Amino acid sequence: MFKFLRFSCAAAWLTALLGGGLGGCALPASTHTEADRRPGWSETQSQQFQPSAPQQFQLANGLTVIVKPDHRSPTAVHMLWLRVGAYDEVDGTSGVAHALEHMMFKGSDKLGPGEFSRQVALLGGRENAFTSFDYTAYFQQVPVAHLPDVMALEAERFAHSQWPDEEFARELEVIKEERRMRTEDNPRALLREQLNAAAFVASPYRRPVIGWMGDLEALQADDVRAFWQRWYVPANAALVVAGDVEAAQVLAWAQKYYGNIPARAVPARKPHTEPAQIGSRRVEVKAPAEQAAVYLAFQAPRLTGVEPSPDNDDALALTVLAAVLDGYQGARLEQALTQGPDRVADSADAGNGLVGRGPQLFMLTGVPAQGKTAAQVEAALRAQVKKVADEGVNEAELARVKTQWVASQVYERDSLMAQAMNLGSNWAQSLPLNLDDRLIERLKTITAAQVQAVARKYFGDDQLTVATLLPQPRDPNAPRRKPAAGARMGDVQ
Repeated sequence: MFKFLRFSCAAAWLTALLGGGLGGCALPASTHTEADRRPGWSETQSQQFQPSAPQQFQLANGLTVIVKPDHRSPTAVHMLWLRVGAYDEVDGTSGVAHALEHMMFKGSDKLGPGEFSRQVALLGGRENAFTSFDYTAYFQQVPVAHLPDVMALEAERFAHSQWPDEEFARELEVIKEERRMRTEDNPRALLREQLNAAAFVASPYRRPVIGWMGDLEALQADDVRAFWQRWYVPANAALVVAGDVEAAQVLAWAQKYYGNIPARAVPARKPHTEPAQIGSRRVEVKAPAEQAAVYLAFQAPRLTGVEPSPDNDDALALTVLAAVLDGYQGARLEQALTQGPDRVADSADAGNGLVGRGPQLFMLTGVPAQGKTAAQVEAALRAQVKKVADEGVNEAELARVKTQWVASQVYERDSLMAQAMNLGSNWAQSLPLNLDDRLIERLKTITAAQVQAVARKYFGDDQLTVATLLPQPRDPNAPRRKPAAGARMGDVQ
């Protein structure tokens, strides 16, 4: 929704994913009768409808069904969300949630390896999946007439995932190469990975979603099967459909295709209470790079709902602070650090995690300008927060960021994918489905005094973790990596 929130880039990120959709065809386009399909759509009808409020249901087996009718286009987005991700892994098996996401494309009782993607392509649809710390999701966007087809396909692999060990061995090599490309050959991704490992002690957020390479080397096919058996149960899943649909019809299809999956209990989750930080932490990362970079992370409260509480109020005020620093063109960090003859940085950014199943971080990041050091950028970033703590913010700044949020929310409603993403991520994090509307209203109430108060409260040395990238010469003989043919990329949030 907003530039500086964890879920802010979801729509753009998914657009990039969808642009690299998988092609080919293998199986018949449909096994459904015309009675299964929604009546035809016309352009005149689309002009008469606006998006409706989402409706939520629950099947007898525990599966949640969320429907958001939007009749402006004859398409539908179908997503299956699992409230499981890297947060639910244990030491020694990091990356197993993401590996399972890959293997869900490799077969089931009725589908061979790759046939799921080929069928969706044959239906004129686009599809992919992604894994994060907090959840895993699978999605398709199709002409609305083919919605029951993808529901049947998704229900089949959700309930009956099945693939040979040899298929896993091949896919594991793809995942390891993905890690090399995305992290080990990307100095700033490597920097963020090391920052998380230092900032968190007990929280699973200390492990990368894609997994440590040592864990991937030791991962077995049965580890992945056990993770699927444990967590992929109806009561731990939500079906989200947004588009040119009626809630009653979607519910009937959900019952038809998902309702016969046996109910099973969701495993009990152990708490992962992060101990209070009692001193600053620093890490340095040496990697081939042209420029240095510095990342500052401060422990911050997460949003647990929209109801007023000390932590919720502070989480929202920190989000406003991030917007004041870096929420629009010409905001404070851009003006103070990247412009003028005394500029110290080529780029400077701020962001607040806000939502998640575990503790959050307020981030300040910067890339030094030529002739400047990471230490100078670090000092300049902290100086801007201190300036807010000492002098506060003005009402014009608050009005500007709040106006932009309202506009962003309106624009986002034009995207079916963004609507489905928000509904699914809200459900997965046990937040209200209408969080976005309520969040806007709550953010609009945050005062300048509250912003100044959090700037004073959360940015001390004892709450700080700093990661600094130390550029190293590049090896001219190092091979340039590229994805394996047919590999799905872009599926780690």
